[in-house]
Amino acid sequence: MNTQQNPVIALTLGDAAGIGPELIARLLSQPGITDGANIVLVGDAWLWQDGQAIAGHRIATQAVASLAEVCSRAVQHMPAFLAVDTIQPADVQRSQALAACGTAVLKVLDLCMDGAKHGEVDAICFAPLNKQAMKMGGMQHENELHHFADYLSVTGYFCEFNTLGDLWTSRVSSHIPLKAAAAMLSKERTVDAARLIYQSLQASGTAAPKVAIAAFNPHGGDGGVCGREEIDIIAPAVEALHASGFPVDGPFLPTRFS
Repeated sequence: MNTQQNPVIALTLGDAAGIGPELIARLLSQPGITDGANIVLVGDAWLWQDGQAIAGHRIATQAVASLAEVCSRAVQHMPAFLAVDTIQPADVQRSQALAACGTAVLKVLDLCMDGAKHGEVDAICFAPLNKQAMKMGGMQHENELHHFADYLSVTGYFCEFNTLGDLWTSRVSSHIPLKAAAAMLSKERTVDAARLIYQSLQASGTAAPKVAIAAFNPHGGDGGVCGREEIDIIAPAVEALHASGFPVDGPFLPTRFS
């Protein structure tokens, strides 16, 4: 783990057929954007050049030969650039999901995760990916989150967080067909999602997080008329959390149901 003041953030260019490279160029063109982090761009040099040209911004970077070099850089306000060779321009068709693009994305992400394993990277931020292309390119999982978990040997419960200022949300399911969402809902997964985000908020510096559990249905089930998920699954999960002394609240109370 990096012990410097600024964390090392590996920033990837995303799918070569998408908008990632130009978004990264526009992001890094903003004044002060690199003040709080030691950023290393990871991607193909030609793709980065294309992204800057499309965005209309030229970003000064410092070339590095490995992720291990990034932490000890003397000038950390300038992004580092680790050039890799994962895909050729002739293999890319803009706005198309292609196996070659998916394979390239996986190579870059795996390289960054190796850096995280070795303590060379504190966080990974990736520009937009294409799940179809990644599956075409060899990803064996339903999405990148499960690929990350498998690659990093995560055995406990995991899920995505969405953040907006001080508001964080966790999920029981994500990136699945809508018709499959109800089947993914369970008391155990609801409890695990609540505990995970509470512990993560504590780890991020929030001393006493407040966790609310949302209903599955916008109507809260309406006493079972619009589904029994709130009655049979979510309310028991809230009860179990309360019984264990876990501070959780929700838009409904177990006593409301009969």
